[in-house]
Amino acid sequence: MAVAPPAAYEQTDRTTPTRLRERASYDREVVHAILDAGYVCHLGFVREGAPVVLPTLYGRVGDRLYVHGSTGSRPLRSAGGAGEAKETGMPVCVTVTHVDALVLARSAFHHSLNYRSVVVHGTARQVTDEQEKRAALDALVEQVTPGRAADCRPASAKELAATAVLRIDLTEVSAKTRTGGVNDDIEDLPLPHWSGIVPVAPAYGTPIPDKHLAPGTPVPGYVTAL
Repeated sequence: MAVAPPAAYEQTDRTTPTRLRERASYDREVVHAILDAGYVCHLGFVREGAPVVLPTLYGRVGDRLYVHGSTGSRPLRSAGGAGEAKETGMPVCVTVTHVDALVLARSAFHHSLNYRSVVVHGTARQVTDEQEKRAALDALVEQVTPGRAADCRPASAKELAATAVLRIDLTEVSAKTRTGGVNDDIEDLPLPHWSGIVPVAPAYGTPIPDKHLAPGTPVPGYVTAL
């Protein structure tokens, strides 16, 4: 009988904010919802003693995060090559952020953002099992465009060999969010400056078909659904 995972991730020193702790959450559903709402993350690691942060695609499968790369990418090289990345892994920090609104206050000090963010601390390991790698690549495609993985040619053996996928287990994770309006000081309320929030939301344009697309090929429903 399968045991249900705990409702929240364990809080650690690294996942405890030094300020505004009330905005932090370790709830598993909250963390997963924020991760599932995006597909671009920032992968941070140390290379030759200096910090490096790279934007890349990710996909979530349960309590695992898969990060896309190439076999010659810096993350693998910094870990000493594919063999070492496979065996020992590489300490990383992965962040995902969504901006939901600009918060414009009467004072410059109280300007802010409404946001949802997740920070993942862990060890990235290269995925070498072919079945897991293909499942991870499907998850990456689905993260960007749900429904697309089943409607495109899967990677060939050559393409699979040229693609690197890193796996990070979701164990040391936290979410942080801000919602609501302006928090101006009482003495600033009479000031004549406009204040309020400006909602921010992603927008998709009209799909543009490839010039080599066969005439009459309809736009898939999962694309129009975006």
